Order: sequence, then C-alpha cells, then structure tokens
Amino acid sequence: MKIKKNSSFIIILIAAIVGLVIQEILSYFLTPKGLESEFVYPIPLLYLIFGGLSLAILLALAKVKENAPDSVGYAFLAFTTLKMAIAYTFLRPIIHTHLPKTPAEKIHFFAIFIYFLAIETYLTIRILNNKQ
Repeated sequence: MKIKKNSSFIIILIAAIVGLVIQEILSYFLTPKGLESEFVYPIPLLYLIFGGLSLAILLALAKVKENAPDSVGYAFLAFTTLKMAIAYTFLRPIIHTHLPKTPAEKIHFFAIFIYFLAIETYLTIRILNNKQ
C-alpha cells in the first residue's frame, strides 16, 4: 500500500532520469559543440529544479486531496501558475542574453518545462480519477 501511495513520486523520479538521459543524448548530437558549456543553467540543474517543483506540486495536491477533494483541479491550476512564475524568473537571464547559444538554451529550457508539465498533468489526472 505504501508503494502505491508514493508511486507518483517514483514516476517523477524515473521520468526525470529517463528524460535527462534522452535529452543529453539528443543534445550531444544536435547542439553544436561547446555551446552547452556556456548555458546559464546546465541541463541537469534544470531537471533538478523542475523535478523538485513537480514533486512539491504533487505533494501539495496530495494534501489538497485529503482536505478538500473537490478542489484538486483548482489547486493544480494555482500551483502550475506559480510554477510558471518561478520558471519565468529562471528564464529571464536566458531571454536577456543575445548570444549564439541563446536559441539552443531556450529550446532546452522549454522542452524540460513542457516535459514536466505533461508528467504533472498525467499524475494529476490519476489523482482526480482516484475514487478513494
């Protein structure tokens, strides 16, 4: 029973590791050599940040589910909005630099953001469909 309760956290952890490995492999072949070392935020750090935010959101949604099960959807929207605001604060230094690396760094940043948003959405749907 305890493993089932923590399965969302395990899914995020495994998805983060798999996503990081896949993105590093794609980055090795698609990103011009030397550009990745000049990124404002290294790709593993972005995975750590967004993975941590996703874990925090799912933990908060689990608490909302216990206290007010009808408000999980609204809480997801509120937490996702907060996550977007936090992501924007991290994105600002990338937006304000105009170097050859900037387009590749923006692509990596948004790909990671969308990847974790999709995972959170899937897990939130699982929480909403759980009838316990």
